Amino acid sequence: MKIKQGFVLRRVMGNAVVIAVGEASRSFRGMVQLNSTAADIWELIEKGCSEVEICDSICEKFEVSRDVAEQDVKKTVEMLSAQGIIEL
Repeated sequence: MKIKQGFVLRRVMGNAVVIAVGEASRSFRGMVQLNSTAADIWELIEKGCSEVEICDSICEKFEVSRDVAEQDVKKTVEMLSAQGIIEL
């Protein structure tokens, strides 16, 4: 999975938001606000991490069970995919 070209994560006044830039801004208007977990997932996707590696990181950082981490990763990936922001 990877983030489509033209989408970037920015932190604005303590909030993480995804915006479209360049050509992507012609078809995607607005922004998507991410919570801290989703922002971490975004950054791990940017680094090329697999879903397993992302879940490992979420478990460690937020001290949650594997099931919770997997649900959070799945939910975030589905949302970003539905918005056309990432490619699976």
